[in-house]
Amino acid sequence: MLYYILRRLLSLLPSLFIMSVLVFSFIHLIPGDPAVILLGDQASPAQVAELKVSLGLDQPIYVQYLKWAAAVLHGDFGKSVFFSQPVAEVIAGRTETSVCIAVLSFMLVLLIGIPIGIVSAAKYNSKLDQFFSGMSMFLASVPTFWLGLNLMTLFSVQFKLLPSSGFPSILQSGDLTNLRYLILPCLTLAAPNSALIIRLTRASMLDVFKEDYVRTARAKGLHELKVVMLHVFRNSLIAVVSALGFTFVGLVAGTVVTETVFSLPGVGRLVVESVLRRDYPVIQAIILFIALLYMLINLLVDISYAWLDPRIRHG
Repeated sequence: MLYYILRRLLSLLPSLFIMSVLVFSFIHLIPGDPAVILLGDQASPAQVAELKVSLGLDQPIYVQYLKWAAAVLHGDFGKSVFFSQPVAEVIAGRTETSVCIAVLSFMLVLLIGIPIGIVSAAKYNSKLDQFFSGMSMFLASVPTFWLGLNLMTLFSVQFKLLPSSGFPSILQSGDLTNLRYLILPCLTLAAPNSALIIRLTRASMLDVFKEDYVRTARAKGLHELKVVMLHVFRNSLIAVVSALGFTFVGLVAGTVVTETVFSLPGVGRLVVESVLRRDYPVIQAIILFIALLYMLINLLVDISYAWLDPRIRHG
């Protein structure tokens, strides 16, 4: 297993190299000039040219990439064009909000998606199953921004139960009640992802229900709850865990829309702002981080297969 993990970690290096080249190239193809955006339309060509030189944007793109890649290897992601601060500091200042949203949303996905999927599969073709199936299809088809705006209108504007925007830092204030600012964003982000887990859990369990060992367990008089949980759900976990891994990465990436709708000071909103400002170093660092996170979670999911199914051996 250790050899497999080391081999997979080494295999990440060429993938990260290709990803870095693609990210750097595509980001620099975005229309617009950071120097013009910073100085404004009234700036003279000489001022724009001078700022480009100071930012290193006057050099060929391959030279810019080599300098950026060499700095990244030493842990330096460059300096933000807009904030004039190290990129790592800019992103770190927004990390708390995005991490809280992603983790809390993932917990909601687990608490909503898996139990409902189990009940739906156990009560196959019943009215309850049809209700849950219809609900999951509805949640999967609802646009995130539409759901967020309607939840905001209902719970913040009409009933005035929850705040509609902002998020005071918990790390700075130490006040856990600030989590109430994230209830609506987390519900917005978790709803469509819960629908995916509901349908996948249901489908995986229905396939396992057809196996001979399930019929044997029932024939022996084993309680239906034990049949469902010990024999059916446990043997359908591989497909569910695979989806959960990709779901978490999707939640991290999905904060872009949610944080914009609810005006939250997170990494997702920072991406949108950086694109509008053509702040190349910030965009590159965030996308590269998400790509690395995706690869690491994919590795963890593959490793978990051996734990979920003893027949699987990595070598």
